[in-house]
Amino acid sequence: MDLLELKTKYPLLISYMEDHNYSRQYIRHIKNESLWILRESENYHWKTYDDVYQTCVEKYTNKHTLNYKRNMLLVIKLFVLESVVPDGSIHAHKSSYYDGLCAEFKNLIDVYRSVIKSNYAEPYHYHKSYECSVCSFLSRLQKQGVFSLECITEKNVIDIFINDTKLSQSYHFKRETACVFKICAPFYPSGICSKISSYLPEARKTRRNTQYLTKEEVEKIKFVLENDPSLSLQNRAIGLLVFYTGLRCCDIGALTFDQIDWESDLIRIIQQKTGMPLVLPLRAIVGNAIFDYITKQRPNSSENTVFLTVKVPYRRLQSPNLYTICVTIMKKANIRNRPCDKKGFHLFRHHLATSLLENGVEQPIISRTMGHQSPESLDTYLGADFIHLKECALSIKCFPIKEEVFNGI
Repeated sequence: MDLLELKTKYPLLISYMEDHNYSRQYIRHIKNESLWILRESENYHWKTYDDVYQTCVEKYTNKHTLNYKRNMLLVIKLFVLESVVPDGSIHAHKSSYYDGLCAEFKNLIDVYRSVIKSNYAEPYHYHKSYECSVCSFLSRLQKQGVFSLECITEKNVIDIFINDTKLSQSYHFKRETACVFKICAPFYPSGICSKISSYLPEARKTRRNTQYLTKEEVEKIKFVLENDPSLSLQNRAIGLLVFYTGLRCCDIGALTFDQIDWESDLIRIIQQKTGMPLVLPLRAIVGNAIFDYITKQRPNSSENTVFLTVKVPYRRLQSPNLYTICVTIMKKANIRNRPCDKKGFHLFRHHLATSLLENGVEQPIISRTMGHQSPESLDTYLGADFIHLKECALSIKCFPIKEEVFNGI
């Protein structure tokens, strides 16, 4: 880490942010962190920016403080070493257990990353949840005082699940952890990866019931999207787009101008999740809302994506931005106000799929509309198709049940 380079370049970063109207608070944070590094470097003898972060890990216990430090350090590091200016999207990233792992455990994760990037066609973020699971697993082992793969015992593994009820019931956590060790096994000839995998307890796959939108909630959402003047043009356009097309948030954020065929009233995209093409009809109410946003409210920007953040630097929307928009719509509709209530645009997508099912649309057509690669992906929505589920119900008239059993129902 070249301190002279940092001392020379950080004023340029501050000047750039001031010229491009970054928030004063954001600028102040970057400046304070830069000065802190320069001031404390003599005491800690840092050689890299990772060393700076490790000092923060030892110094601070609050995860929010650590996340803030990590974000600021990454902004400074990218500008000083690569001349990359901050675009703000870093704050949407979740911190990882990886940063706190020992060298041997980090090496396992690095091997996994390398294999995925070289042998799999999907983008790496498609496999990110697997990395998060195994990093969490290894971090919990470190808390038990285990810092080597060879030292992991069956008791260490079982204790992780005994001490955490949520993990003990998590099928995906165990499956993803085992998958990472299986992928890395060829690079550890001693068989240690297979041995650790054998310690993982069996898990039964379960699926949690979705807190689907009720008919009353759907009507309230439609009223807000179509009639509430306090809703911004961007929020209205995005809300209507998801409500009537069921697009994923990642596809909405990546939607570009050339993917909207105004003459044919179609949306043609390459899905971010699967990489497969998808063509959807563009209803008049959706197209008009998008057009109003583009012509009346969208910031002037060279960005090719349709929907942009409302504050500089203008950039494409990320999933956290879209979640906030959905929460705003639900608040205006006066629904889902409890902290435990399920929120997010996936509920709109779920509603579209179940509505098509209830109206007798064939499953292959629904799968294509939702952009599913596998027909099994539709199974999630079948449990909410109450109209057709009732047709499968068996009569209980022949069973002797006392009348008072049904009192109050």
